[in-house]
Amino acid sequence: MRKLDHCNVVKLKYFFHTMGDRGSSEVYLHLVLEYIPETLYKIARTHSRTRQNLPMILVKLYMYQLFRSLNYIHSMDICHRDIKPQNLLLNPETGVLKLCDFGSAKSLVGGEPNVAYICSRYYRAPELIFGATDYTTKIDIWSAGCVMAELILGEPMFPGESGVDQLVEIIKVLGTPTREQMKAMNPNYTEFRFPVIRARSWNRIFSSHIRTPPEAAKLVSNLLEYTPSNRLTPLDACAHPFFDELRSSSTTQLPNGRELPPLFNFSDEELRKEPHLAARLIPGDISDHQLSQPNRTSSTTTNTSNINTTAPTSSSSSTNTGAGSTAATPSNVAASALDTSSNINSSNTSNTTSNTVTTTTRNNNNNTSNDEPASSGGVNGPNGSSNISSSGNSNPSGGSGGCANRAGGAGASSERGA
Repeated sequence: MRKLDHCNVVKLKYFFHTMGDRGSSEVYLHLVLEYIPETLYKIARTHSRTRQNLPMILVKLYMYQLFRSLNYIHSMDICHRDIKPQNLLLNPETGVLKLCDFGSAKSLVGGEPNVAYICSRYYRAPELIFGATDYTTKIDIWSAGCVMAELILGEPMFPGESGVDQLVEIIKVLGTPTREQMKAMNPNYTEFRFPVIRARSWNRIFSSHIRTPPEAAKLVSNLLEYTPSNRLTPLDACAHPFFDELRSSSTTQLPNGRELPPLFNFSDEELRKEPHLAARLIPGDISDHQLSQPNRTSSTTTNTSNINTTAPTSSSSSTNTGAGSTAATPSNVAASALDTSSNINSSNTSNTTSNTVTTTTRNNNNNTSNDEPASSGGVNGPNGSSNISSSGNSNPSGGSGGCANRAGGAGASSERGA
């Protein structure tokens, strides 16, 4: 977290450790993060409850910033592995979105296996459901596609009730994966047989939302691809025509009348892997405000005397940001970044530079590593069998797997996938 410094990634301001109860070997890591008042999940759910579509300009604004945050962390070979609306902090007044909750994040190293039982269920990439352990940062792109579809539809794109049912929901939309697609997701599953189901038209899926531009359907289709390598990169997504309205000189204000936040202040590091996109990403007629670098390191100092350093009895507490916290291990305790669990300041305002929050995670020597192989987590292994009908019923022969969803867009509970 100390290495991360981006306008669309939540800022770590301070951290400290405290010991558990006397005689306990537990060590608590407290992370003090900048305060952001809302989550994308809460904003989207409010619109859904009132049967109002989220304005398309806000869909563009929020998704664009999500892709910027993903491009930044992916350029550092960091995979978030839990992209969902609950982990996207939002300031409705300024329109600024920030990625948070790095409790499942990992620096992916080629050739090293990773746990497949990761990511909240509604947003799990199909290769994870198939048990792949050599996945790439493209699993975050799939999750982002699910988030975008949810913002447009007002409900989760793939609301599976289990790991296998999640796959059923995906197949209903994308159709039956081909042998080549299966091999790209997980070579060990090439002999699986599924009923032949034709893919649905994305334009038809979004047809009930008459204000959905065709570019939106095209972008979602480029994100929700079976073959991971065919999914857009985050920077490619930012350059997509769907976001041209944000690049237009006539688009300068949010619906509330405030000026758009800086969107085109790309650093050299952000453009390093795909410099050819710079001309597309940075319009020539934008204002100095849009090119300005935001003050990422606030000059406001944290008053540590206001921080409650009492170690809680449980490491899983949450606040109005909507995401939970996880237990840390000795190997990842210094790098874990969880969501907010208590507000240091008594005044709850939208000033993100003066308000900070603290989160607590517990370091217990008996905890297992974040990447310990899971006992289950998707469809059956290569030697198992799978019976998936076109009606959406599933009959796995080795447990349903998949991770439970604590708040997967419908208010159900979820648990972290690892």
